Amino acid sequence: MPQAVAILKREEPHIAAIVLAAGRSTRMGEENKLLADIGGGTMLRRVAESALASGARPVLVVTGHQEAGVRAALAGLDVSLVPNPEFASGLASSLKAGVRAVPEACAGALVVLGDMPQIAACHLDRLIAEFVPGTIVVPVHKGKQGNPVLWPRSHFPKLLQLEGDAGAKRLIAAHRAQVREVEMETAAIFADVDTPEELRRLRDGRRGGR
Repeated sequence: MPQAVAILKREEPHIAAIVLAAGRSTRMGEENKLLADIGGGTMLRRVAESALASGARPVLVVTGHQEAGVRAALAGLDVSLVPNPEFASGLASSLKAGVRAVPEACAGALVVLGDMPQIAACHLDRLIAEFVPGTIVVPVHKGKQGNPVLWPRSHFPKLLQLEGDAGAKRLIAAHRAQVREVEMETAAIFADVDTPEELRRLRDGRRGGR
């Protein structure tokens, strides 16, 4: 009788999602862009829902500016809020707060910007599928890098050294050999909302079904 052969399925790494939602939206004037309605829901809630629909767990949302409004916008969603009392010092403080909150069991974390509502769960899952421990997984379209970026745990110490408004782009450039670029075939990886005009275009596009 032939001997049974055990087929071992490769265990998928646990990947967290860090949604950055602590910023002051200074270029938007008085309006907090993350709380802006874009067709029946706030921008931030749509981003969080996309993260929850992906394979990333847990979904951590870093809060700061207008924390009560952000909390209300996420009511009922299975996300963990990570307060950042230092949010006014710049983006790096929020990134570091999120990284510190990632459970030890996670091999890496997707850093998702709260002002990119066109990013869908399928985009996040594509990045997770391409992840190999030790690699920085970066989405690209027509040769240009975008967001979100999946960071391996091995790079967390470097992320924790960032200061001020500096994002992690310089780390990507400095560790080019560890970067794994993934063609996403969509400009959504560039579509963040920073100004009232960009918000207006986003709303118009949704109304027009584009």
